[in-house]
Amino acid sequence: MDYTEILRHVDHTLLRQDASWAEIQTICDDAVRYQTASICIPPSYVRRCAEYLAGRVKVCTVIGFPNGYNTTAVKAFEAADAADGGADEIDMVINLGWVKDGLWNLVLNEIQSVKAACRGKTLKVIIETCLLTEEEKVRMCAIVTEAGADYIKTSTGFSTGGATREDVALFAAHVGPDVKIKAAGGISSLQDAEDFMALGADRLGTSRIVKLVKAEENK
Repeated sequence: MDYTEILRHVDHTLLRQDASWAEIQTICDDAVRYQTASICIPPSYVRRCAEYLAGRVKVCTVIGFPNGYNTTAVKAFEAADAADGGADEIDMVINLGWVKDGLWNLVLNEIQSVKAACRGKTLKVIIETCLLTEEEKVRMCAIVTEAGADYIKTSTGFSTGGATREDVALFAAHVGPDVKIKAAGGISSLQDAEDFMALGADRLGTSRIVKLVKAEENK
């Protein structure tokens, strides 16, 4: 697969806690140069990035990140604030404790509440697959579908593991036809990216793919 096609599916990501504006600006510039699907950056940089990019690349941010145990009201406020600030896409983390307790209606209602707060912006739901059983992952495919979210996403990249080929294949087998898949965490090569896309991933959350392409160009 041509790397330009892979780049069109990359959410070029920098979510490190100590990321400076200079580093965020570099992410923005690289995203424009390589025409990635979006940049994915901390909420505090949304408005500045939206102004800086002026529509050249979509702005994505995260809410309830990375642990997911904020209250629903807080997550909804975060989503509305991000949308008002210029975010085009919002990646939320589910309440994993509720999943472990089998409180499926609460999980569903929270995703629906955040979806409403996004005001028409794209919503991706991070279910943190490394912390879930296969049964829980399958149940979350159904809930994300029922909630009307746009994407189901594997991982934050801040827990015990990232995307796996098995989990992307599992998603592809169980989500509804209107739900797309985002693989994130640990995507470290162009072959990884190609494999995940072949298995059904529409988006790739990664900081490494652009770096790898730049390195190839500089050979």
